[in-house]
Amino acid sequence: MPDEIRIYLEGGGDEKNTRAKMRKGFNSFLASLREKARNKRIRWQIVACGSRSSAFEDFHTALRIHPEAYNILLVDSEGVVKATPWAHLRQQDQWHTPDISENHCHLMVQAMEAWLIADSNALALYYGQGFRQKDIPRHSDVENIPKNKLEPSLIAATRHSQKGRYHKIRHVSELLERINPELVCAKAGYCKRLFEIIEEKIDSLK
Repeated sequence: MPDEIRIYLEGGGDEKNTRAKMRKGFNSFLASLREKARNKRIRWQIVACGSRSSAFEDFHTALRIHPEAYNILLVDSEGVVKATPWAHLRQQDQWHTPDISENHCHLMVQAMEAWLIADSNALALYYGQGFRQKDIPRHSDVENIPKNKLEPSLIAATRHSQKGRYHKIRHVSELLERINPELVCAKAGYCKRLFEIIEEKIDSLK
């Protein structure tokens, strides 16, 4: 049985320090799962890989060099998901996906910014004066917001804020520490799936 959970995720850019910040942000967002794993003495590792192709390559490598771990891939869907996660990535990216359970593949639909938009109050608190909340799409299912509207909406809402316009590398890690995971899961089904599947795996170990 695996005694370690390793999550290979898209994001963090090309620099070591920015990937470290992204890792910190996701560790905060997934804190309830991390603590549950640690309480059962299951090791927990998040690897921010930069590009989505790097995340997939690193995940593939992990299947070989960390076969004892429960390895997870987490990347943007880059669009509407109409198939299983692995099938979606085969269609979207023409990737040769491994012959393993769908539970190892997780998507941020349609991009990670949807998770941020799910908690507009946290965005308002972070960006402060000048934040235009009316520019953030109000949607009970943020996964239905087209990818090409996610980042532009954040840029429009933050352009005149105290923090300045939304910047994927500089702001995301800090925003992940502030948004409410329960609220995001309520508005993003694939985020809820991520939490549920990892929690089930932790409960099944040891």
